[in-house]
Amino acid sequence: MVGEAIRDGAVLVEGDRVLEVGRAVEVGGAGSEYADAKVRRHRGILTPGLVNAHAHLEYGPPFADLATSGLPFTEWIVELTARRMRMSDADWTEAARGSAHQLLRTGTTAVADIVTEGPGVGVTSAVGLRGVSYVELAGVDDQRWDAGLQRLERLLALRGRARGISPHTLYTLSSKVFTEMVALARSRGMRLHPHLAETADEAEWVMSGTGRLADFASKFGLEFELHGRGVGGTAVAHCAALGGLGPDVHVAHGVHVDAADRAILREHQTVVALCPRSNEILQAGTAPVAGYLADANPVAVGTDSLASAPSLDLLADVRRLRDIARDQGYEDPDLALRLVQAATIGGAQALGDGDLGRLAPGGPADFAVFDVPTDQDPYESLVEHGEGQCTATVLAGRLVHRGRLTA
Repeated sequence: MVGEAIRDGAVLVEGDRVLEVGRAVEVGGAGSEYADAKVRRHRGILTPGLVNAHAHLEYGPPFADLATSGLPFTEWIVELTARRMRMSDADWTEAARGSAHQLLRTGTTAVADIVTEGPGVGVTSAVGLRGVSYVELAGVDDQRWDAGLQRLERLLALRGRARGISPHTLYTLSSKVFTEMVALARSRGMRLHPHLAETADEAEWVMSGTGRLADFASKFGLEFELHGRGVGGTAVAHCAALGGLGPDVHVAHGVHVDAADRAILREHQTVVALCPRSNEILQAGTAPVAGYLADANPVAVGTDSLASAPSLDLLADVRRLRDIARDQGYEDPDLALRLVQAATIGGAQALGDGDLGRLAPGGPADFAVFDVPTDQDPYESLVEHGEGQCTATVLAGRLVHRGRLTA
């Protein structure tokens, strides 16, 4: 993703780093000290490891039936909450492990994982997935903040990979709790990852403090200052007013946004992780993909969880974004390229890690191979045919998934 596509290319790896990238006849060729290196040949297209910019790995295979339940968002979240109460730590660990293995089988090597219970941190660390584990709080008002902070500190203290903070949403946290979580993250140099502008119900809640999410807050005894009054503006504008946007933030979903909201997101250099299949399953709406692309908003791609998506195959969401952008009138010929960029270097920008999502000398040896046609534009081929076609995933120089290896 840092240069032109290379036909008949090769990547030379030593340990967990990339030494060379180029044409196969030139990389590690005759006379090179690496001329006798072990060679694995693959048919198809080799890419940097994909970067999933929004997932909940703890909501793994045991929750998959919710993705086919047909429940609208507010009913779905009530059922999800009830289901959580029946899970043990061992259950959470097994669920997160199932999700992590699905990521590797589909070419993803880095993930922004929302951690609600805790075991997800240990699983992603053990598997070796790169990225950030964002510790989430939800359902916390001013009266519950002291207990919420204690829980947050406990999860942040878990051993494992890099940690960030996820103030869940503008409708599950009081404004005080939201802003204090933002301040805590910044005081510790941690990244932030809230959900934002996902549903029309959220838009109504922020605008007027009414609707189904007002009923949701009342049902759970939560006291929020937006209840019954709102702020008279959009979710994006309100999040910005609370200090919740910036280059150290990427937001999930960004469905219910207009041109003014997109301008606010650009002004704050905030990446949006688009999750189209989850949005459709939860009847949340359709993000303005063409608008984001036309306005040059930085975007990434996420799958969300198996509770709201049929798989964690990132290229399935990339293809859906292609279809949406076309339906919305995006006609520029760079569409496939820009969406593959969103799934690689866009995700890297979201996670604040410039080593991710690219193949370059000195960078991590994280890449994937997709057995797709090579007689056409490679980006078009990945978008159209990539789903389900990952035949190899290499993470930190180790082959962690192997499908139909050709030699």
